[in-house]
Amino acid sequence: MSRVHETVNGLLVEVFNHILFIEERYMKQMGVTLSMTEVHILENVQKSQTKTLGDVARLQMVTPGTLSVAVNSLVRKGYIMKCKDMQDKRVVRLLLSARAEEVLRIHQQFHTRMVDSCIADLDLEKEEVMIESLEKILNYFRAELDRNTRQLEEKKQRAKKTKEQQKA
Repeated sequence: MSRVHETVNGLLVEVFNHILFIEERYMKQMGVTLSMTEVHILENVQKSQTKTLGDVARLQMVTPGTLSVAVNSLVRKGYIMKCKDMQDKRVVRLLLSARAEEVLRIHQQFHTRMVDSCIADLDLEKEEVMIESLEKILNYFRAELDRNTRQLEEKKQRAKKTKEQQKA
């Protein structure tokens, strides 16, 4: 591995680990008792267009079943409410409580401070290079996620086909 590869890899890993650690510590210092996974679920409920379990699961990149367990815990803790859709009673919408909104306000403060610190001394040209670099990294991760998702689906289809052939 070249020096550039080692340096970039080391920086990416260290940045990722530091963000997770410092974000969690900040939230605890501000009195938030939720895990970072729970905070990010609240964030994804907020971001969701439909506020359904399926849409939030997609944003969280987990299965609806996995998310359902966490959402039920957040309901018990008073951060999320489940409400039946007025037009279609089969659809359940997830709503954030005032407690959840306060957690998200604190979480946003952390991210604002982090970004402000990252761009504080950059001129416009360096800001653009930083944005382009981060977009390139994000595009790589999105492509990998898509590729891995397709491979998993293909594997499931092959297993299903094999099982059907064995029955025949």
